[in-house]
Amino acid sequence: MNKRVSGTAALIAVAALTLAGCAGGDGGAGGEGAPIVVGSVNTISGPATFPEASQAAAAVFDAFNEAGGLDGRTIEYKTLDDKGDPATATASARELVGSDEAVALVGSASLIECEINAKYYEQEDILSMPGIGVDTGCFASDNISPANVGPFNDMTLTLQYGSEVLGLDDICILLEIAGSTRPTYQAAIDKWTEITGKEPKYVDDTVPYGASDYTPYIVKAREQGCKALAINPVEPDAIGQVKAANAQGWDDVTWLYLTSVYSENFADAIDDAGAGIYVPAEFYPFTDDNEINADWRELMEENDIPLTSFSQGGYLAAKYFIEVLEGMDGDITRETVTEALRGMEPIENPMVGTPYAFGTQNTAGWPIILESGTNAWEKVAEDWLRIGE
Repeated sequence: MNKRVSGTAALIAVAALTLAGCAGGDGGAGGEGAPIVVGSVNTISGPATFPEASQAAAAVFDAFNEAGGLDGRTIEYKTLDDKGDPATATASARELVGSDEAVALVGSASLIECEINAKYYEQEDILSMPGIGVDTGCFASDNISPANVGPFNDMTLTLQYGSEVLGLDDICILLEIAGSTRPTYQAAIDKWTEITGKEPKYVDDTVPYGASDYTPYIVKAREQGCKALAINPVEPDAIGQVKAANAQGWDDVTWLYLTSVYSENFADAIDDAGAGIYVPAEFYPFTDDNEINADWRELMEENDIPLTSFSQGGYLAAKYFIEVLEGMDGDITRETVTEALRGMEPIENPMVGTPYAFGTQNTAGWPIILESGTNAWEKVAEDWLRIGE
């Protein structure tokens, strides 16, 4: 079923926001030595899930606490599941911000929560650093700044790589739309057209999340004369799409996917990758044996957290937050944390191609490929691919 946020659901969210308008407190000031409350709203259950980001952030905070925290003060990390439901996302934010008095939200990954809660965060003057920004609101609010590139810039990158590096023509675009993301995806496509002068041969924005069979969409794309498919699915959907093409004997199609499919589980599931599956990885490729990811990998393996780009994003968001926290003097409150994040100096990390500062966007991806019969991702570039370069 297509998970567009309905008009009714949006009204529910607006009503809940109005009712809870003044729920926020002073932002977790607490007493001397009291835990620093940090929250996150995540889609952990439902057809499209992102559990690893908050799991990774929790592991970072646990390690920080075990090492003594901030002058003895620990971080109390509270994560909630919005289930991909607008009303639950609304209630979750108000629980963390209003009742728990979190000083910030860090490491979130939700299908819809940024768009639902952005105005509330602005009203309460609280900042959110998602590990993985998914919906339009994650990239359109002054109070939200994800650690990742995001699906929209990732779409521009994968199209740019396909047309300019691989030299592909007849690129078609299939979109899975959640909420009001359609115009933002169109803007990402238009950005590619502006940069390259190329246009998609065909666009289908009716592809559902969590379909049991993607054959009709694949057959239609093939009939349109597509030579390459740029698609924005989550991992299980992508596996279904590639399998549908395999069943149709479509073995010369090139797949231009987003970072959401980059996992060892996906590689294990795909034997026939057609003419190749390409992804502009939002973080340094974790399947490459390199010291760049060593600390992240060790921490994830210690905590049995899947090695995915989602867990890289949650890890980095927590690391960025701790670095800012450690540079603060005086009280740790929502007000002072907000001031510190807004005024932070950019943080460089080799796991990303763009230094992180709150309010800026990451625009770099590292091209990787999954070829038929390998069941393994490989780098196909020696440096980051950047939008417009």
